[in-house]
Amino acid sequence: MPTIKNRTELLFLYEIENTNPNGDPLNENRPRFDSEENKVLVSDVRLKRTIRDYWFEYKGYNGENGNDIFVRETKYEKGGLNDAKERAKAFSEKKEVVLEKCIDIRVFGGVLPLKNDSLTFTGPTQFQMGKSLHPVEVVTEQGTGAFASTAGKGQATFRTEYKIPYAVIGFNGIINEKAAQYTLMSEEDKKLLTEGIWEGTKNLISRSKFGQNPLLLLSITYKEPFYIGGLRQRLKLKAIDKSDLQIRSLTDFSLALDDLIDELKSYQGKIDNIEIKLDRRLQLTYQGNLLSLQNGKVTLNAIS
Repeated sequence: MPTIKNRTELLFLYEIENTNPNGDPLNENRPRFDSEENKVLVSDVRLKRTIRDYWFEYKGYNGENGNDIFVRETKYEKGGLNDAKERAKAFSEKKEVVLEKCIDIRVFGGVLPLKNDSLTFTGPTQFQMGKSLHPVEVVTEQGTGAFASTAGKGQATFRTEYKIPYAVIGFNGIINEKAAQYTLMSEEDKKLLTEGIWEGTKNLISRSKFGQNPLLLLSITYKEPFYIGGLRQRLKLKAIDKSDLQIRSLTDFSLALDDLIDELKSYQGKIDNIEIKLDRRLQLTYQGNLLSLQNGKVTLNAIS
């Protein structure tokens, strides 16, 4: 498959409801949080794990038929989990074999540890830290466990959980055609990446993540090595008849795209195409008017 030739800029939004989108193990697994802006944070590593798991479970990248994920748990033959060096041995420690079989190395890059050295691949796809578009609060819940802390005690343990009642979280991303030349990321890999962002988020059905829902995925492909940058920061979420902390659903706010669309128009000559995927319940506005958008490739005239 030919490698990608053009740079693409990504903007991904998703909502969460009563979940912990990315617990911090060094802070009692509380949601990662920017206390200066009172906004919840999600690491790029969390989003990449979501995409990897989708490829593994739904797209056949499970180690069979020549398709695999390099960064995943595998068993050591003597018991326990493999370390990275043992994982590399599964591919004969050859970068050509890793790049041919492992879609996550082609798309996200990685370090391939060898017996006496290591190879580092800079990933074509990079995401910034995800951040909510509005201030949120962390709520604490306590519940009773099913078991005692030690055998013979008369009372079960208590558990403490930390959740965000509701948030709209945004990620900025770039697919860099220059780095793709070295990892051999293809157009087919790019399609699986955008599918993994959307469907992986929706299909991450665990106790702490159920309630996640993808809202908008904007892909801007450029004619030349260029990108606008800071797409998330150009959005303005406006609560409707309530405060930001009271937002609990898509009917409680609208999203103004004025700054984003105006910036796209100013660089129109550099843009090859724009693709959009969205939840139709999302209320998008431009110059105070509601936008009616269709999924697929769109023109700037269609979104303004």
